[in-house]
Amino acid sequence: MLAIRLPADIEARLDALAAATGRTKSFYVREAILEHLADLEDLYLAEQRLGDLRAGRTKPIPLGDVTAKHGLED
Repeated sequence: MLAIRLPADIEARLDALAAATGRTKSFYVREAILEHLADLEDLYLAEQRLGDLRAGRTKPIPLGDVTAKHGLED
C-alpha cells in the first residue's frame, strides 16, 4: 500500500485521464511507476559504476575490446 500527495494540477490531469478512459487513477499511477522504475534503476547503477571508475576501483574497457568480444566489429 502506498499513499502519495500530488500537486492539484497533476491530480486534476490524472482525474481527467481516468474519467476519459474508464480506468482508475491507481492504474495510471502504477503504469507510470513501472515505466520509469527501470530507468531510475539504470541511472543509479550508472552513477555507482562511474563512482567506482573515478575512485580507481574499476578500470575502463576500450569499446573496441567490447565489440570484438561480442562479435560486433564492423
